[in-house]
Amino acid sequence: MHYFDMNSDQLLGAVIMAVSILVILVYGYLIYMYPLIVLQITVFIVVAVLLGILAWIGYTLLTTPAPKPIEESSESNTQNNQTEQK
Repeated sequence: MHYFDMNSDQLLGAVIMAVSILVILVYGYLIYMYPLIVLQITVFIVVAVLLGILAWIGYTLLTTPAPKPIEESSESNTQNNQTEQK
């Protein structure tokens, strides 16, 4: 496979992979050099993201109107029952 013959999705995938590997290496170096502060920052970010997702779910539940109940008229039920009996 030639790396220069990639379409835009493949190029985006290669960039994401390269950046991810670079971030892993930088994170590993930072953990080695400054373990306590890096772990504190990492835990804070993880907790903030999780609580942010929960807040978004709560906001969505709060602001979304309740669905209207499905009500079938007794007339349509009667017609359906008569059709099924025939």
